[in-house]
Amino acid sequence: MFQVKWIWENLRGYRGRYILALFLTMLTQIMYIANPIFGQQIVDTFIYNDRAAENLAEKRELLIILCGCMIGFTVIRTAMQFSANMLYETCSQGMLAKIRNYLFANVQKQDMTFYDKNRTGDLMTRLSGDVDMVRHSVAWIIKTLLESIVLFTTTTIYFFVLDPIMALCLLALTPVIFIITGMFRKEVGPKYVDLRERLSRLNTRAQENISGNRVVRAFAREDYEIDLFREKNEDYAKANKTAAMTWLKYFPFIETTAQGLTVVQLIAGGIFVITGRLTMGEYVAFSGLIWTLSNPMRNVGTLINDLQRFMASASKIIEVYYSRPFIVDRADAEKMPERLKGGIEFKNVSFKYEDNEVLKNVSFKIEPGETVAIMGETGSGKTTLVSLIPRLYDPGSGEVLVDGVNVRFIKLKTLRKNIGVAMQDVLLWSDTIDGNIAFGRSDMSEEDVHLFAKTADAAEFIDNLNEGYDTIIGERGVGLSGGQKQRISLARALAIRPSILILDDTTSAVDLETEKQIQDNLAALDFNCTKIIIAQRISSAKDADKIIILKGGKITEMGTHEELLRNENGYYKEIYDLQNGAVPDFAN
Repeated sequence: MFQVKWIWENLRGYRGRYILALFLTMLTQIMYIANPIFGQQIVDTFIYNDRAAENLAEKRELLIILCGCMIGFTVIRTAMQFSANMLYETCSQGMLAKIRNYLFANVQKQDMTFYDKNRTGDLMTRLSGDVDMVRHSVAWIIKTLLESIVLFTTTTIYFFVLDPIMALCLLALTPVIFIITGMFRKEVGPKYVDLRERLSRLNTRAQENISGNRVVRAFAREDYEIDLFREKNEDYAKANKTAAMTWLKYFPFIETTAQGLTVVQLIAGGIFVITGRLTMGEYVAFSGLIWTLSNPMRNVGTLINDLQRFMASASKIIEVYYSRPFIVDRADAEKMPERLKGGIEFKNVSFKYEDNEVLKNVSFKIEPGETVAIMGETGSGKTTLVSLIPRLYDPGSGEVLVDGVNVRFIKLKTLRKNIGVAMQDVLLWSDTIDGNIAFGRSDMSEEDVHLFAKTADAAEFIDNLNEGYDTIIGERGVGLSGGQKQRISLARALAIRPSILILDDTTSAVDLETEKQIQDNLAALDFNCTKIIIAQRISSAKDADKIIILKGGKITEMGTHEELLRNENGYYKEIYDLQNGAVPDFAN
């Protein structure tokens, strides 16, 4: 079973302790037959014996020894079981932390295609509930399965030693248990896979709602969202009930068969005692150990129930565990200087998501230090185009070059450390403003943080906050305006002193005066930086060295502000007229 092999791999560092725990479990189960053996001797010698009184007088020391052995074995067995449980817990918790750390690290390494295909709620389920189910399997399921097997086997051997016929009578019901549990396993397996999927959908619904709580309130859609969540919750509850009812359907048959052992023991054992085939001590031993056959039989259903849950959870975890990104460093990657110059070139680049072609044969060149604006209709491929530079995606065909080298041949860390990105959809961490700005350089000095906040025209509003740069902002920047979040995002992008700065409509939420101040500050940076600005406003693009217009994934116009305005039928001229309401002034 692949899942078990995978667990064994992740127990590395805990294997010795886990094997010791398994060994202690086996010993404790074997030791359960000790007390019935001693009890048999006591009954046959000191209670149900024609010379019981004489034996009690003559062999008092034997009685004390037998009683002492019963007490001693019970104490030792309890101590061993406690030690085993502690080892199971230590190993399972250690493995849990190890798997969760690895999963999170592996998720961090994935490229954007992975996130496009996997829902956030589903990934959260794999990192939390699914991993805990795997821990449960190591700490309880495997332990209980081993206990049941060893206890059942040891007792069976002991019963055959006592009386083979009586043992066969008790084991006659065993095939019935196996048939019932086999039917149960076959029926319940797919239901737990479905249950796991419904839990993932429920978590996704909750995560999306909580993340988008402002939108929900803005549109007064609380009742609608509550209904959607209730629907997902009811689907999950229904699937849970279906799986539970499957177990309950088979449980009476398993329980009845297990209880039937007691009836067999009473009838067959009673007859064998009456006929003299069994001594009363042997009958007591059978009676004292009958639970060691019935309990494992009862556990079979519960174990299969939990094993099916484990299989469903482990399969989902393994998908992520062994996922490998497509965008990785090549073995023959070129050695690049720590700081790149910032030259960019697209050569006949095409790209598509699934069957949707977003970029079509795009070619252009940007010299180091130039400022280039990219404009176009919504869905024209602007964001996709700039995403190819830091290799968030790789083009389907063509080449993207930085400093004359195909980005596929530049190590990802080198490439991305030289690129600062500020997106329109700003994500800020639940941290201080200082921590957010210094995210890309944790060793950044306080002076640098203030410097880049000033460059992004964020210093004034930050200073007006009660805690200043130590102000802890809410999740995703809750408590700040759209313009304030954009300026902090810009400061964060600038703080790494990038060779290439990508601004995806970063000033869309600020006023024109603030935008002009930011543009002036960007023009006066004290380090060389190539700037790519995705813009909707003419004011954001007009001072660029080059303006690129995208339409339907193709470049339809390219040139300076003045050059594009001369194209009376062009997109740029149309947007200029709409935003200015006047004849263009070529002097600007």
